[in-house]
Amino acid sequence: MELDTGAAKAGTPDAVLAQEFVQFCVDAGVLRFGEFKTKAGRMSPYFFNAGLFDDGAKLSRLAQFYAKALLASGIEFDMIFGPAYKGIPLGAAVSIELARLGRNVPFAYNRKEAKDHGEGGTLVGAPLKGRVLIVDDVMSAGTAARESIALIRAAGATPHAIAIALDRQEKATEAGPDGRMRDVDHSAVQYVQRELGMQVCTIARLADLLQYLSVHTGGEHDAHRERVLAYRQRYGVS
Repeated sequence: MELDTGAAKAGTPDAVLAQEFVQFCVDAGVLRFGEFKTKAGRMSPYFFNAGLFDDGAKLSRLAQFYAKALLASGIEFDMIFGPAYKGIPLGAAVSIELARLGRNVPFAYNRKEAKDHGEGGTLVGAPLKGRVLIVDDVMSAGTAARESIALIRAAGATPHAIAIALDRQEKATEAGPDGRMRDVDHSAVQYVQRELGMQVCTIARLADLLQYLSVHTGGEHDAHRERVLAYRQRYGVS
């Protein structure tokens, strides 16, 4: 499958689309400001919870953003894979939206535990083959992405690209020689791009969130922007 090449460079969100997406997430309550503990143990001033795309209208709109970002990226792929659990509805919704736009591609997903009856196994849907696009919400440490990549390769297909909604643009954490988790100088997205050689399509990044807060000024927005900016200065990557 070849997607039309737009003006956006692969991996770099379209500025207008990114701002529309951030506004949509704020309106939907998916993107919230406050104090939230991340998996890495950091106190983040914002939280993106894709589980709150919790009705048909929100999920349909979300799929439209994914499809537009993919079309603009020029990334080529042959099928979609949705990793359990959040990636399953996301991948399904994106495949439906692409089909609506005239680009029908196979879709598959995995189970967390192998089924010991019926067709068995952990994979469901179309056979994994060709260049596979993984669809998920965010990448924090890249662990889920590596698991999906291993599944795809084991099936004889090629993990080619990943589409995510939000790139937090912050340092990933990895276990050091002593087993303790430590910050590293790259993000999970950068690791996937540089070390695994895969393309990454994002709808929006932390930089787009800061741009949104720069435009929407006054009151709490100013305080949110200062906290998000301080967080990026401490944990962010270029």
